[in-house]
Amino acid sequence: MNHFLDIHKTDKTALRSIIDSAIAMKGRRDGRPRAALDDELPLKDRMVALIFEKPSTRTRVSFDVGVRQMGGQTMVLSGSDMQLGHGETIADTARVLSRYVDMIMIRTFDESVLEEMAEFATVPVINGLTDRSHPCQIMADVMTFEEHRGPIAGKKVVWSGDGNNVCASWLHAAGRFGFDFTFTGPVQLDPEMEFVGLARNEGARITIERDPVKAVAGADLIIADTWVSMHDAQSARERRHNMLRPYQVNQALMDAAKPDTLFMHCLPAHREEEVTSEVMDGPNSVIWDEAENRLHAQKAIMRWCLGT
Repeated sequence: MNHFLDIHKTDKTALRSIIDSAIAMKGRRDGRPRAALDDELPLKDRMVALIFEKPSTRTRVSFDVGVRQMGGQTMVLSGSDMQLGHGETIADTARVLSRYVDMIMIRTFDESVLEEMAEFATVPVINGLTDRSHPCQIMADVMTFEEHRGPIAGKKVVWSGDGNNVCASWLHAAGRFGFDFTFTGPVQLDPEMEFVGLARNEGARITIERDPVKAVAGADLIIADTWVSMHDAQSARERRHNMLRPYQVNQALMDAAKPDTLFMHCLPAHREEEVTSEVMDGPNSVIWDEAENRLHAQKAIMRWCLGT
């Protein structure tokens, strides 16, 4: 049994195996949207609990569809259904769920909820997102990059904007997959120095560059994410917009990079804020492949967790 809690907590060999498995499974489907392929039902007779304390579109749909495509069934539970940590401890909830289901995916706020769930569950637990990281997204992103440009090792990846949880998982991946990572954004929104240090200790070249034009020079990939959270107050939204406006990914910024530089965004995007429609819908954008690959990467993660 393997938990998938964070990229930097997962062995490099396992991460590479997951990416390769995801690409292979996607290839065998040949674009077919059928519920299942007859020769690929590794989750047959398995039940997976999908717990959402945070709202979700891509995570919910991709996990649900992925389980069904592999022959399993899902039980989708919201935070109000579960009341995690209210009335019953997370540890006790983990113990009980482990008697009912074969695997747990949880999308939550506090990282400690994920960690406690994994500590006391006797079935695999997958991190569907916390306030500190989003590893499933970055596995899909690495897969997408390698589909278009080959191995990501040695490439230059640039993050423009807020050093948030998705940025954190990119830092985790830099150390594990061996690419250079540049953060460009306001000092108030720098990524956690703990994660910068982890990546550097694994040999990754991590750069913080305040000038976005300098940051993207020679980039193989530029990434943006939303500037505001759905939970931010209006005053916080205005402050963030003011700080982050110089880091919008627009065509001028893409032109400062290489002609074949890819653009990614984990979605949902606020068009004309962190990125312009011209870039999102342009020839360098791979955001729709990236969104689709959440499905394939997560299927591979689930198979790895269950050893199937």
